[in-house]
Amino acid sequence: MDRRDLTTEKPNPKSSNIDKMSTREILEEINNEDAKISSALKSAIPQIEKAVDICVDAIKLGKHVFYIGAGTSGRLGVLDASEMPPTFSAPQDWFQGIIAGGDLALRKSIEGAEDEVESAINDLNEHNIQSGDVIIGISTSGAAKYVQTALNHGKKFDCKTIYLICNQKPFYNANVDLIISIEVGPEIITGSTRMKAGTATKLALNMISTATMVRLGKVYGNMMVDLMAVNEKLVDRGSRIIQDLTDLKYEECNAMLLSAEMSVKTALVMINKKCNLDEARKRLERHNGILRDIIN
Repeated sequence: MDRRDLTTEKPNPKSSNIDKMSTREILEEINNEDAKISSALKSAIPQIEKAVDICVDAIKLGKHVFYIGAGTSGRLGVLDASEMPPTFSAPQDWFQGIIAGGDLALRKSIEGAEDEVESAINDLNEHNIQSGDVIIGISTSGAAKYVQTALNHGKKFDCKTIYLICNQKPFYNANVDLIISIEVGPEIITGSTRMKAGTATKLALNMISTATMVRLGKVYGNMMVDLMAVNEKLVDRGSRIIQDLTDLKYEECNAMLLSAEMSVKTALVMINKKCNLDEARKRLERHNGILRDIIN
C-alpha cells in the first residue's frame, strides 16, 4: 500500500479552493465535513461493542486497558484515560494512556516518536503489561510504527489487542483481535488528521470507556453515582444526585453525603437500607458495587 492510498491522506475536492474562501465559507465547509463523523461512527458500532465487551471482561478479571498512540491519537488516549478516576471513581490503573515521546509529547509535538519501535516496547514493559490486559492502539492512518509495534508486542504477552483507525485498513498491519475502522473521509486540510479523524477518535474513546463504566456499575440510571465529592462542584452535584434519587431535601442529602465520607453511592445505600456507613460498604462489596442490585 502507498501512503497516498490512505483515505486520511487524500485531498478533499470540496476544500480544494479553501484558501480563496471567506471566513464564513471556511467554517461552513469544516462544519459540513464534521457532520459526516456521526454516521461513520454509527457504522463502526458493532466493532466498538466488541471492544467494550473485551474491556469489561478484562477489568472484571483484574486486568487493565491501555490506550497507546502517537501525536494527536496518543494525546486523546491519555485524556480519556485520565478522566476515568474523577468521573467514575475508577481505580487509576483500569484505563491507562501511553503516548509516544512520553509526557513531554502531551504539550510539544515530537513527530519522530511515532517511528520509534523500541520505545513502544520499553513503554509497555514499564507499565508491566500482563496476559489478559487490553491494548488499544490508536492510529488514524495505521501508519505509526510505534503503535504497530505495541500491538504486536502485546500479543506476545497474550494481551487482547484492538486497532482503532480512521481508514478502511491500516497502513501497517498488526496482530490484533479486533480492528475498529471509522472511515470519515479525506480531511479539509489534506492529511490533517487532528480534524475529522481526531474528533471521531475522541468520540469512539468516549463510547468505549463510558459504556465500559456503565457495564461495571459505575452509573445508576444516567447518574454518576460512583463519583467522590472532592471539590465544591462535586459536593453540589453529589447532593443533587442523592436528592434526585430519594425523597430527601437538599440539605439532608448534603449531610448524608458528608456522613458517607463523600461517596454518593455509599450515601444512597445508607439512605435506602437505613444502615450505617460500615454496613453500606459491606453491601456494596458483596454486590460488586452494583447499586441497582442493592436498592431495587
